Amino acid sequence: MTTTDSGSDPAAPKPLHVGKPAWLKTQIPTGGTYFQIKRDLRERKLFTVCEEAKCPNISQCWSQGTATFMVLGDTCTRACRFCNVKTGDPQGWLDPHEPDQTAESAKVMGLKYAVITMVDRDDLPDGGAAHVGRVITRVREVNPEIKLEILAGDFAASDTSLQTLLAARPEVFAHNLETVERLTPRVRDARASYRQSLAVLRRVRELADYRVYTKSALMLGLGETLDEVEAALADMREYGVEFVTIGQYMRPTKQHLSIKRWVTPEEFDAVAAKAKAMGFLSVVSGPLVRSSYRAAEYFAAAVEST
Repeated sequence: MTTTDSGSDPAAPKPLHVGKPAWLKTQIPTGGTYFQIKRDLRERKLFTVCEEAKCPNISQCWSQGTATFMVLGDTCTRACRFCNVKTGDPQGWLDPHEPDQTAESAKVMGLKYAVITMVDRDDLPDGGAAHVGRVITRVREVNPEIKLEILAGDFAASDTSLQTLLAARPEVFAHNLETVERLTPRVRDARASYRQSLAVLRRVRELADYRVYTKSALMLGLGETLDEVEAALADMREYGVEFVTIGQYMRPTKQHLSIKRWVTPEEFDAVAAKAKAMGFLSVVSGPLVRSSYRAAEYFAAAVEST
């Protein structure tokens, strides 16, 4: 199904951000673990991107000891057309308390696995790599048994920045392609090219002096074809990507890219089968899947299989 924005014509089809199909309707978060963690965080004035992004999987992930934190502030220097993060020029500002706050949050939550995501910071010479490295290092100091995944920007493909980040030794380096090659110029900021993202994912494994797993993600429903999705998955494998997540694009506001199609659960299953046949160590595909969905569980299963 494909529709366009209805504008002011009452006879026009409704835009796809209205009337979601049944498989995208989620339950209100429940469970004692979820509410206890939420209370503990509020008492310490700590927050997670899970809450701020209204993630549909929040209670499930929290109950399994997984959560996501966004660092480097709340202002991104890029303006991808699918993303609801504020854009602008932070002018080099960094929060010196972020490493300690993130580490304390992980401790309060009793996390076994944390995903550290970031805004792009083209205003900083290293893209923020040193600061993110400090966050990872501090989280591990306070939580010695934790596994850490960084969902990173491309750092303008700088070897120096990538090496700085890898010095903190995250178990997983994730960087999302987001969409297929044809749609990338429309979906992502012009500085975030499809081929550059692939090159960064390959380069991470070449630069690391330890076993790091690489991960990427695709959003469906932006107008891509199945052949294009398969081509993107094949590109990931060619560039050494080992984990992949695939989910439905959800339009944050009417000012963002419109949804071209609701992709059915059956189609997500078919894409997952294609990806598994290509040799990914971990494939998570479904309408409600997000980059960090059940990350701890799938990381453990992938490591066990190698």
